[in-house]
Amino acid sequence: MHITDRATLAELIADCAAIPVPSRPADQPHSPPHAAEPWQVDDACYDQVSGLEDYL
Repeated sequence: MHITDRATLAELIADCAAIPVPSRPADQPHSPPHAAEPWQVDDACYDQVSGLEDYL
């Protein structure tokens, strides 16, 4: 099988739409999503964007 790059976004979307979705057996119930853990910005996180306004 030879796979080529798609020339347009429409071709890429069509290819992706053709990918079969794996089915889940009916006896396996869907589990609800878990709530996200709360978080806070700490100094390490803040330091990653320190000076960012100089680039904007």
